[in-house]
Amino acid sequence: MEYRSLGRTGVKVAPLCLGTDNFANPTPEAESIEIINRAMEAGINLIDTSNSYAKGESERIIGKALAQNKRRHEVLIATKAHYPVGPGPNDRGNSRLHLLKACEDSLRRLQTDTIDLYQLHRPDFDIPLDETLGALTDLVRQGKVRYIGSSTAPAWKVMESIMVSELKGYARFISEQSPYNLLDRRIENELVPMCQAHGLGLLAWSPLAMGMLAGRYTDAAQPPPDSRASLRGGIYAERVNARGVEVGQQFVELAKTLNISAAQLAVLWVKDQPGITAPLIGPRTLEQLEHFLPVLELHLDEATRAACDALVPPGSAVANFHNSAPWMKMRLV
Repeated sequence: MEYRSLGRTGVKVAPLCLGTDNFANPTPEAESIEIINRAMEAGINLIDTSNSYAKGESERIIGKALAQNKRRHEVLIATKAHYPVGPGPNDRGNSRLHLLKACEDSLRRLQTDTIDLYQLHRPDFDIPLDETLGALTDLVRQGKVRYIGSSTAPAWKVMESIMVSELKGYARFISEQSPYNLLDRRIENELVPMCQAHGLGLLAWSPLAMGMLAGRYTDAAQPPPDSRASLRGGIYAERVNARGVEVGQQFVELAKTLNISAAQLAVLWVKDQPGITAPLIGPRTLEQLEHFLPVLELHLDEATRAACDALVPPGSAVANFHNSAPWMKMRLV
């Protein structure tokens, strides 16, 4: 397996990373731990989570798994803070007050002294960047955090953070984590070239487009009962639309001609796009993880890349995976 540099750091990560949003919601703890152990056996060395996943249970399960297998030193733990974790007005956002407390809580659940990559789960336009970056810098200097990054932020906001860090000597973002799949390619317009120019790693979430690219949906109005659109509703259900389902079915037919599953092709396409460090795979079961692992050794050829471009042109979108980002004003028609 060829490991990749995470931004301009010397850190090497596998070309697939383990996402854990399904841990404890709905994946049981025992199977979640099996998934972690199997991913590590396969060489995956970045585990991504958030303090908001299953109300902190995802972090707790990761901490328990690594305490049991005693292999904490072999992996990078990436977690996030921003979303509400309590009823109070300061139990959310990117303020110094919230981030310092959130970090301590995550360290405790993860049973670790240091978070390898601490990410802002979303940008906070109400808090000055000086305050946010100052707090993150203090966490780095205290040894509680090694690196910092952002998630689902516009290119200009990431660029602003880099400039503030350079001007004031703060810790600098090493990565951005964005929604990216064949159905929503909008980050290619500004974010990808910006990250390439300034040495930021790019982690991509939802490479399967919530299963639309795996052929799970035949009717946007009637999602499968065990799908995330059905189980969670809300913003998840909003991402599934008729055009996305139509392209997803065409994508399934393309995969058949290549003797690869549509799910594997969807992840492979993201993995081998320019500027991408690694897609985040979020298996719900151990069987799903096993299905993704062969992609670690596969490579996307130019003919297949062109066939995918014909389905959804570069920089465009047919489904909205930025619907959890209020800053995104573009609406699909």
